Amino acid sequence: MLDHVIKGATVVDGTGAPAYTADVGIRGGRIAAIGDVGEEEARTSEDARGLVLTPGFVDPHTHYDAQLFWDPYATPSLNHGVTTVAGGNCGFTLAPLNPDRPADADYTRRMMSKVEGMSLVALEEGAPWSWHSFGDYLDALEGRIAVNAGFMVGHCALRRYVMGADAVGGQPTPEQLRRMLALLHDAMDAGAWGLSTTQSSTHSDGDGKPVASRHAGPAELLALSQAVGEHEGTQIEAIVAGCLDQFSDEEIDLLVDMSATAGRPLNWNVLTIDASVPERVPRQLLASERARKAGGRVIALTMPILTPMNMSLGTFCALNLIPGWGPVLGLPVPERIAKLRDADVRAEMLRRAGSKEAGVFRRLANFGRYVIGDTYSEANAGLTGRVVKDIAAERGQDPFHCLVEICAADDLRTVLWPMPTDNDPDSWALRAETWRHEDVMLGGSDAGAHLDRMCGAPYTTRFLGDCLRGRKLMGLEQAVRMLTDDPAQLFGLRERGRVQEGFHADLVLFDPERIDAGKATLVHDLPGDSPRLDSKAIGITAVWVNGVEAIRGDVVTGAVPGKVLRSGRDTRSVTTR
Repeated sequence: MLDHVIKGATVVDGTGAPAYTADVGIRGGRIAAIGDVGEEEARTSEDARGLVLTPGFVDPHTHYDAQLFWDPYATPSLNHGVTTVAGGNCGFTLAPLNPDRPADADYTRRMMSKVEGMSLVALEEGAPWSWHSFGDYLDALEGRIAVNAGFMVGHCALRRYVMGADAVGGQPTPEQLRRMLALLHDAMDAGAWGLSTTQSSTHSDGDGKPVASRHAGPAELLALSQAVGEHEGTQIEAIVAGCLDQFSDEEIDLLVDMSATAGRPLNWNVLTIDASVPERVPRQLLASERARKAGGRVIALTMPILTPMNMSLGTFCALNLIPGWGPVLGLPVPERIAKLRDADVRAEMLRRAGSKEAGVFRRLANFGRYVIGDTYSEANAGLTGRVVKDIAAERGQDPFHCLVEICAADDLRTVLWPMPTDNDPDSWALRAETWRHEDVMLGGSDAGAHLDRMCGAPYTTRFLGDCLRGRKLMGLEQAVRMLTDDPAQLFGLRERGRVQEGFHADLVLFDPERIDAGKATLVHDLPGDSPRLDSKAIGITAVWVNGVEAIRGDVVTGAVPGKVLRSGRDTRSVTTR
């Protein structure tokens, strides 16, 4: 007897094969039958005629490490059909924590709040912080999550555990490196998917200092990479400064050497595709070409949508990461306003924002294209939804000066929405071409991070809606493969990523005429009433995780059928040699 049968669905199985019509039966958390299944053979059934059934989507880059404790449904990702998430990225994890230094938990919370835009109150109140080892952390999630989740172990946590405060600015002694390697081995023995690390110039801790892994040299990184290759089902995820624009030769060498040393894939985040910078894509993919020749594999993650995000001159956001802007935007609000009203200061800020060193952040420097969001003063009444260049023309000001005055009237609380500069046909054509590259994979949502500033989690439904009814840059079968089997194969997920008999029943049922994502809106539903951006799923009928219905009509069912996916047991090795 089957537990449930989905009757007459249009099955898109994840392999890229043509869609077909079939019944799909679920039993014991697995796909038990595909074909013509009688209703009398199942305890329950539903009519899925006219609906599309696909494997659950796999998001390869999230930061749900903390959120899963207060939100086991990983919303809004689960709502948008994501049944498996990869966490522990960018070198940042909540474990391990040294039991001899209880204050390290507070350091970690402040670092995560600063570098990943997580609410400090939510981190303090929403997670138990009851673990020391990485295995303890995984055990704390076991049996209480609605999505499948696997985690890299963060380089910053390894360094902090072994070196304490010296992890920032210091180099490990041979004995400390040995202990770091032992800690990494212990984490992977417990199920960590591998190592994540960052050397990005934008990553600073709660004290404003470069995070611990940024101080690691190539020898340390290669030693850790070698350790990764000694475990079944492991990977590397790495961020370097050039991820934001174009790699240096030294960065390409480092990524290639790390992957080749481990004999494992290395993925990085995120490849920004813009037709106005045509040299970026070939430069970034040069790392992939060299890796294959050296016995490694370097995978670029890229987003298939333009991610909604907001900005503010009052709180930490991407504007703070523009070279030279951090010191100004880090001042107390009255001093910040005074500086921003200084014409010479604004001119220098604009010069730095438009310089080559600003890299991808140059995209943020066209302030005339910003749209005004929420406002808080009578002086700004009626400005919400208006474009800055139009207001500036009315006032006889340059756009940046106009924007500053609007924000100053709100004591810098004004919400700003930058209009994308790469929404042109040439950029979309370049994306479609780049997506077909063997070392490019869709992903990079950052879901669970930068909660009140960006909303990447709905990329799955928005991409499918675009493929079916919008630009139609990709056929449905290929689009589904890129969201399911491709990431499942990269991570070596065992029996996931396809609608196939015997596979785990991670499934999404949706209406192809409606599938989409709603507008990003600010909600206050985190611990401590902290805000985040949310987006409703449109056209999702149901989502099953391990055969259990977790979403029905964009509403969570309350079931928590997800599994903590552990390396070796739930992942196989994807070797590069």
